Amino acid sequence: MRSVIPTRSSRAPSGLQTAALVGAAGLLASLLYVQAQKRQAERLHPPQGKFVDVDGVRLHYLEAGEGPAVVLLHGNGVLASDFELSGLIDQAAGARRVIAFDRPGFGYSERPGNVLWTPEEQAKLLYKALHQIGVERPILIGHSWGTLVALAMAIEFPKYIRAIALVSGYYYPSPRPDAALLSAPALPGIGQVLRHTIAPVLGRMLWKRIVARMFAPEPVPERFGRLPKWLALRPSQIGAGAAETAMMIPAAKRLSARYAELTMPVAIVAGDQDQVVDPVHNARRLHEDIAHSELLIEPGVGHMAHYAAPGQILEAVARLEASLTPGGANLRHGATMHQPPNSVH
Repeated sequence: MRSVIPTRSSRAPSGLQTAALVGAAGLLASLLYVQAQKRQAERLHPPQGKFVDVDGVRLHYLEAGEGPAVVLLHGNGVLASDFELSGLIDQAAGARRVIAFDRPGFGYSERPGNVLWTPEEQAKLLYKALHQIGVERPILIGHSWGTLVALAMAIEFPKYIRAIALVSGYYYPSPRPDAALLSAPALPGIGQVLRHTIAPVLGRMLWKRIVARMFAPEPVPERFGRLPKWLALRPSQIGAGAAETAMMIPAAKRLSARYAELTMPVAIVAGDQDQVVDPVHNARRLHEDIAHSELLIEPGVGHMAHYAAPGQILEAVARLEASLTPGGANLRHGATMHQPPNSVH
């Protein structure tokens, strides 16, 4: 009886081939799941603000109130509605015109891939956008990564920006082992695969842990739970966040060389328990480098200081405004402003 030797094509798949097929099936399942979640999130949470087109880029922004303009710049990973949930927009809008942008690539703002969206490039785009919607000489409030954009705008357009309030910012380069891992979805090729498949799913699995670290040592406020998770985990926003993580250290290095150019009033706010950004290396050091600045260190507060202390932030903004009026405190020459009991000057 003649034995039959199976041909290569008739052999059972090898272990490597099986693993590849399972991996491909897993990626396909992740892709379909992420796309379904993206569509549902956009259907349940359509844009609530207005749009402005600048240099071919469509920007979405929220607006409330009337009066002197205050512009809010959110951090990495969230969107403009973060300022609504914190209460900052409502509290500020009582006597001011408040504008909160979805920065490029976040929320419903576009982020064309032909531009490297550094803080300086975002500053130029937002400067044009503000002119287009009739905003003159605003005060900026930036949170976390948004502080880099606020600083870039203040440095590039010092005659246009009246004052800046910086909350929980990263101002100086420092070792960040997490940056390389979190930047992976921004890589060409493999990054695109990651942000459409694995990265959003992993982000959803780790969401509670990430958010808890942002708010620690305080509990996560119930209202933050209304932030649409899958709107923040869409592939486009995952890519924008990863790109900003990758450029965070070089951006801080570039901008920190120019902080001495700042002459407008500056308020610096930080939580002394911030687990995301070291307040000593950043906030305190920036206060030393900008002699006319005001520094407020909030005890027991983590990275999300705009949730824990929106009132204190707006009190600091009010002092910035007062310093700009005739007879007000002259911060530019290092005059001391009134300090709340829990602040450091």
